[in-house]
Amino acid sequence: MTTTEARPAVPPVERSKRRISINPRQSGIYVAFALIVVLFEVLTGGALLEPQNISNIIVQNSYVLILAIGMILVIISGHIDLSAGSVVAMTGAVSAVLMVNSHVPWFLAVLITLVVGAAIGAWQGYWVAYFGIPAFIVTLAGMLAFRALTLTVLGNQGIGPFPDAIRTLSNGFTDGYLGNIALGPLGGADLVSLLAGVAAVAGIAFTQWRKRKGRLGYGQDVDPFPLFALKIAGIAVLVLALVVQLARFKNLPWVLILLAVLVLGYSLVAGKSVFGRHIYAVGGNLQAATLSGVKVKQVTFWIFVNMGVLAALAGIIFAGRLNQAGPTAGINFELDAIAAAFIGGAAVQGGVGKVVGAITGGLIMAVINNGMSLIGAPSERVMLVKGVVLLAAVAYDIWTKRRAAS
Repeated sequence: MTTTEARPAVPPVERSKRRISINPRQSGIYVAFALIVVLFEVLTGGALLEPQNISNIIVQNSYVLILAIGMILVIISGHIDLSAGSVVAMTGAVSAVLMVNSHVPWFLAVLITLVVGAAIGAWQGYWVAYFGIPAFIVTLAGMLAFRALTLTVLGNQGIGPFPDAIRTLSNGFTDGYLGNIALGPLGGADLVSLLAGVAAVAGIAFTQWRKRKGRLGYGQDVDPFPLFALKIAGIAVLVLALVVQLARFKNLPWVLILLAVLVLGYSLVAGKSVFGRHIYAVGGNLQAATLSGVKVKQVTFWIFVNMGVLAALAGIIFAGRLNQAGPTAGINFELDAIAAAFIGGAAVQGGVGKVVGAITGGLIMAVINNGMSLIGAPSERVMLVKGVVLLAAVAYDIWTKRRAAS
C-alpha cells in the first residue's frame, strides 16, 4: 500500500501577502468618477463641490438614481426596461389624483401608488416571463401605453400642489436636532449629520473587515492589511467630506437617507440573498440556471414587479419635487437609468453588475450635467459628452472581458 505525502496548505495570511491585485473592470468606474469630479471642480473654479451644489446634485437626480437601482437588476438578469419613464409619469399622476383631487391621506396614497407600480410591473413581467415575449418589445409597448394613460388622466395640465410631507421627502432636509458645531475655517455644521457620517463609515469598515475575515477563513487571497486599511481610510475621507459639505448647507436631504436605505437593502439582496444569486445566474447563463433548478420565470417576474415599485417611488419623488404631476414627466428617464447601469459596470449580455456601480454611474451622469451647466455649455454639447461617456463605458467593459479571456 502506497501513501502520498500531503502538500502543506498555504496559510491564508501568507496568501494575503502574495500579491496586490486590482480588478480594472470593478475599479475603473470609481477612478473615472474621481477624475471627472476633479476635472469639473477645476473647470468650474471650485463651484462643483460647494455645499449647496452637492446638495442640488443629489436632490435633482434622486429619481434617476432610484430607477438605476431597479434597472441594474433588470439588466443583470439579461433584460431591459424601456417603460420606466412612462411608469414614473403614470404613477406620479395616480399619486396626484389621490392626494390632491381625492384628498386621500398622503401615507395611504403613497402605499396605493406603490401597489399600482407593482401591478404595472406584474403586467409586464407576466408577458416577459410566462408568455415569452422579449422584454424590449413588452416594455416598448408599455412606454407607449402608460404615456397614453398619463395623458388620459392628466390631459394637458398638471395636478398640484402636493402635501407638505411629500415635498419634504423630495426637497427637504433633516432638522438640526442637536445644533451645529464649529469646524474652524469650514464654518458650522449640523451635529446629527456628522454623527450619521461617522456611523456610515463605521458600518462600511465593519462590513469590509468581516468580508476580509471570511475570505481569510476560506483561504482566499485578500489584500495585505496595510492596503486594506488604506482603502478604508480613503472611503472614510470621501464619505466624511461629503457629509461635512452637506452638513454645512442644510443638513442631510431626506431623499439621500432614502437612497442610502435603498442602496444598502438592494446591495444585501443582490449580494447575499438566494434571490440575488438567482438573478446573476439567470443573466449569466440561462440554460445552466434552468438545469440547476432556478425558477427562471419567477425570478424574471419579480424583477419586473420590483422595477414597477421603484418606478412608482421615483414618480412620487419627482412629482413632489416639482410640486405637481405633469403629462411630460419622466421623458427619457429610462435612458438615463440604463446609461447609469452600463456606465456603472453592467454587462450588455447580463450576469454582471452591482447596485453601487449603478449609483456611481448615475452620479457620473449627474456631475456631467451639473458641471457643464455651471460652465455654460449648450445642451447639445452635454448630450454629446454623455453619449461619448456611455460608449466609452461599454467599450471598456468589452475590452476588459476580451483581455481577461486572452
